[in-house]
Order: sequence, then C-alpha cells, then structure tokens
Amino acid sequence: MLHSILLQDYSSGAAAVGTGSIIFMLLIMVVFIAAEWKIYTKAGKPGWAVLIPIYNFIVLLEIVGKPLWWFLLMLIPFVNFIIIIIVLNQLSKSFGYGVGFTLGLIFLSPIFLLILGFGDAKYVGPGGAVAPPPAPAA
Repeated sequence: MLHSILLQDYSSGAAAVGTGSIIFMLLIMVVFIAAEWKIYTKAGKPGWAVLIPIYNFIVLLEIVGKPLWWFLLMLIPFVNFIIIIIVLNQLSKSFGYGVGFTLGLIFLSPIFLLILGFGDAKYVGPGGAVAPPPAPAA
C-alpha cells in the first residue's frame, strides 16, 4: 500500500512538471515565431508566412534574393546544410551584418534571430544590395 501511495504522489508531481515544461516550451515557441514574424515584416513580406511550413522557406528565399528552385536543393541530403549556411549568410547581409553575425545565426540561432527580429536591424535589400543613391538633379 505504501508503494502505491508513493507511486501516486510521484506521478502527480511528474505530471505537473510535464505540464509546466509544455507551457514553457509553448511560450518559447511564441517568442521565436514573433521574432521571425518581425524579420519577415521588416523585409516587406507578410509575417503570417512564418506559420506555413514550406511557404516560409520560399518567402525567406525571396528575402535573401535567391531563386525559388533553391527549395529543391533543400531536399538533397548534405547539400541542404550548405544551402542553409548560404541562406543564413545572405540573411545577415540583407540586414546589413557581416560574417560574424552569420556565424551567430549558425551556432546561436535563437539568440541571433531575437536580435534580428526585435533589435534595430533594418532590411537593406536582398543579400545586402543597397539601392544606389539617386542621381543628382541637373
């Protein structure tokens, strides 16, 4: 009888920890979805695109200035790692950052996505292509 009482107390505690973990993970997901939403809207794209699984990568390719057929490269094992690194590099360039920020996006992506989304980063164009200044009036 003591064994069943101890087991019952343990299982209710485990359920509470499990429920708390799920709530915590959902909050983390909401924060990162919001950060990515901000990144997309800063680039002039619809933020809701983040919520649609394949479409979000297609929109990301548009943001960084890569052709849509690159999505097919994502389906090839090992090639997809290289494509992700290139896309992350172009994303950092699209917001005016360099290689250091790219390394941050690769190795510490949660932190650097928050910086990109909620920070003061400005979208400068696909792959960092800043529009040329207007010609002086004659």
